Amino acid sequence: MAHGDPGREVEETAASMLEALFIRSPVGLHLLDTDLRVVRVNTSTPAMAGVSLDDAIGQPFQAMYGMVEDDVEAPVREVLDTGVPLRHIVRTRLKADPSQERHFEITALRLEDPHGTVLGVAVTALDVTERERTRGRTRVLDAVRRTVGRTLDMAVSCEDLVDALVPAFADLAVVEVVDAVIRGDDPPLAPLPPNSPLMRVAFRSTAARPPQAHPVGDVHHLPGPTPFTRAMADLRPRVVALAPDAPWMSVDPPRAEAIRSSSAHTLLAAPLALRDTVLGLLSLYRTGQSPPFDEGDRELAVELAAHTALCIDNARRFTREHSVAATVHRQLLPRSPETHASLETAYLSVTGADPGAWYDTIALSSARTALVVGNVSGSGLNAAATMGQLRTVVRSLSTFDLAPDELLARLHDTAAQLAAERAELPLGDPLRREALTADCVYAVHDPLTGRCTMAGAGRLAPVLVCPDGTVTVPDTPSGPGLGTGEDAPFATVEFEVPEGSVLVFASDPLLTSYLADSSRPLRESPDYGERPLQDLCDDIVYALPPGLGAGDAAVLIARVRSFPADQFTAWRFESEPTAVALARKRTRRQLAEWHVDEETAFNTELIISELVTNAIRYGSPPVEVRLVNDRSLTCEVCDTGSAAPHLRHARTVDEGGRGLFIAAQLAEAWGTRYTPQGKTIWTEQSVPTHQDQG
Repeated sequence: MAHGDPGREVEETAASMLEALFIRSPVGLHLLDTDLRVVRVNTSTPAMAGVSLDDAIGQPFQAMYGMVEDDVEAPVREVLDTGVPLRHIVRTRLKADPSQERHFEITALRLEDPHGTVLGVAVTALDVTERERTRGRTRVLDAVRRTVGRTLDMAVSCEDLVDALVPAFADLAVVEVVDAVIRGDDPPLAPLPPNSPLMRVAFRSTAARPPQAHPVGDVHHLPGPTPFTRAMADLRPRVVALAPDAPWMSVDPPRAEAIRSSSAHTLLAAPLALRDTVLGLLSLYRTGQSPPFDEGDRELAVELAAHTALCIDNARRFTREHSVAATVHRQLLPRSPETHASLETAYLSVTGADPGAWYDTIALSSARTALVVGNVSGSGLNAAATMGQLRTVVRSLSTFDLAPDELLARLHDTAAQLAAERAELPLGDPLRREALTADCVYAVHDPLTGRCTMAGAGRLAPVLVCPDGTVTVPDTPSGPGLGTGEDAPFATVEFEVPEGSVLVFASDPLLTSYLADSSRPLRESPDYGERPLQDLCDDIVYALPPGLGAGDAAVLIARVRSFPADQFTAWRFESEPTAVALARKRTRRQLAEWHVDEETAFNTELIISELVTNAIRYGSPPVEVRLVNDRSLTCEVCDTGSAAPHLRHARTVDEGGRGLFIAAQLAEAWGTRYTPQGKTIWTEQSVPTHQDQG
């Protein structure tokens, strides 16, 4: 078969494609001249229904779609002037159906001939109404979740709700709450008993002077049957077209009059329910030219009402038990673990919140992390208060870089003092008869050595799951329980924690025994790989047998990862004067590789110089310098001497004595850590990120 002219075939194909776009494409296509008037238009798109080609030619582009926005012509003209393509969302009301607002995604491209002469603009218009409505619902739900429930004030939560919904989702919103719930009583079961009083807590409208059936703060009864009472009977939301002659309107004349006066055409009534109980009612209206509520809006209302009901119930509990909540609030456990590059942690409460159980992760110097789990005897607020005191003491002692056994020894003294204070309470106080005892395990993970140092008070010990699936319980020397009065010493144990291992600390020994002997999810923990640790927490809970009897245990799970080798370096020097200059030179080179800013690098060199000088002058060889680039920049200088350094202020005429003082001034934190091999003096500095530097 003979082929014709290839160029002619390409031109014919292009012409056919262009003709198809203008005749059959569902996407609106417009060719505009330099005055932004229509030269050619695709009339087959649904947006052009009812518009003839003759009527469209010569019309301004903005008039074709009845744009709601007045400035749509300006960005299109900018495309004509600059040649930069445009992608823009506009709101329209089509001539074929002016009652419905539509959204179109406008794309504009400048047209030029081969010589560069501007001919006009090509504009496509794609109907994205449903996509934008879905995005709008998502934004509304996010706004409600973000704002509603920020406080435990019920009125504020309800006001935040109507503020988030009007005008983004409705033209008028009303929140009414069962009066008994306002007072803090338990909410009634559905269906709501007849004549149950409700209080109007929040109201918002787009109208300047909106009519109201009842003012905010008014307590009233809801007569029935109406869509409102039915929604609170079967706990199902209702979407109702508001006809003026609807029979149910005569049942509630004040509300019916307010609906007519507001020109509302659609009602969405959603019950505020929680666990088959009724807390109140959310009523949403659309008025004027707003589109009626549809099925997607009804589904959104279910989520809005569920979130709001939970917030209201939380506020109700606070109202009834504010004194309890205030005490517990001061003793809250950490909300989220401190996770670092080499240690990922997660918290877990097995069956609830034991007021005496606690867990904690504490950031220590040199990229180390302390892992703490404990349990105080007793129940109620007294156990919670004691737990909070002990947790605070642990955090305070950890800042001194104490070894685990020494820290527990001092914590033991604190518990003994608290037990003595309890023993001195009045004879009639029941707390006097409760013995104060507590168990605690304190472990320090060092990612640079891959080892963990640990001491325990009482019967608590962690479970170690190695990468090969081996499950062991490190042989931790069991020290005396805190507050028991025993004076036996605490001892430490050090064990290796390979990369990929999982450590599980539980506040109940029964749970520890089960996890070590029978927990299938724990034995499979190395297989989780990059999955969130929370998945492992959930699987552990699902696998617990109902008769375990572990009580309300607190669990801390830590997954060990390798510390980045390029973020750590160490050098060893002999006690020679030249070591100071060599240490500064190596420090300068390493900081340059880490792209540390000049100011921080200069301060670090000075710190290293002073600390190495002190180590050579007052310590014992060899001297080791380490730099760690983790959550902060850590400088360490180690020697085998045991003499404690002291920060002192040199006099004006003194030639020395300022080394440690200078290091302390340049660093954000500093300290001394003792080991069996000697001591380590460390400093920490924050390193500005690229964003901070910009």
